[in-house]
Amino acid sequence: MTKEAKIASLTTFKPSRTQKRLIIEKVIEVVLFLAASSSVLTTFGIMEILIGEAWKFFQTVSIVEFLTATEWTPLFSEPKYGILPLISGTLVTTGVALVLAIPLGTIIAIYLSEFASDRVREIVKPILEVLAGIPTVVYGYFALLFVTPLLKESILAVHKFLIPGLEEFDYFVLPGFNMLSAGLVMGIAIVPFISSISEDAMRAVPLQIREGSYAMGATRLQTALNVVLPSAISGIMAAYILGISRAIGQTMIVAIAAGLQPIYTWNPLEGAATISTYIVQVSQGDIARGTIEYQTIFAAGLTLVMITLLLNIIGFFLTKRFREVY
Repeated sequence: MTKEAKIASLTTFKPSRTQKRLIIEKVIEVVLFLAASSSVLTTFGIMEILIGEAWKFFQTVSIVEFLTATEWTPLFSEPKYGILPLISGTLVTTGVALVLAIPLGTIIAIYLSEFASDRVREIVKPILEVLAGIPTVVYGYFALLFVTPLLKESILAVHKFLIPGLEEFDYFVLPGFNMLSAGLVMGIAIVPFISSISEDAMRAVPLQIREGSYAMGATRLQTALNVVLPSAISGIMAAYILGISRAIGQTMIVAIAAGLQPIYTWNPLEGAATISTYIVQVSQGDIARGTIEYQTIFAAGLTLVMITLLLNIIGFFLTKRFREVY
């Protein structure tokens, strides 16, 4: 074959259908790999910034003081750098939220998966999704202007019933900013995430497993609790972990309803600040970059990431344990 013929054959080359398919699959594989790598690289980038700035902070402040001291006043003339007040506020509000959200979300998921008709499910699911889409600032003002007065009147009424003549004292009056109302509204806000993901996990359980339970004489409730729930435990635990992560990182609800005062307390009836609210409070542009006050943002952020990581690890091992049991 002459040189001109070879050039002509190359210019007129057309890949076969199989070759086109292989090329397309390879391109898709590369795109999917880049998409997966972007999340990993983003995580590494965030951790690099947090660790770098927090390292500068810990060169000035002892990590022992940071983890054990009970005063957090980095913006005062005599600063104190104990993170415990922010940690206690974060854990208390998260705990209150989970006490409401986990049972309620699980019950809703069981009902939608095992008992609700298709028509009811088509109505309830969009309502839950709308509830999940409400801005958190609206939830915050709902907690401050509705839930807090309601709790205040309820607590005062109970104490007046138990202790006659209590109207002479205001000791039991709930303060305007408190972690209880913030935590309860946070629980309402994360119920849609827990219920939706849990319901999807339950509906993914094969129908044959339910039919086998019915064949053994179990009722629908017994099947839901003893068969479907354990079979879907992996997805349900994932829903719980997502709910915990949402609650820990919540900012606006706590900032509006629980206040911004970093008080070391485990009493949900008192006001306190959380790690995320402190970060928002300081990140207003008034702090000069590179100062110790600026670096406290990253130290607090790194602490929040570590708490979330620890809870995710605990959830992973619990999920693995439940899988072994069931």
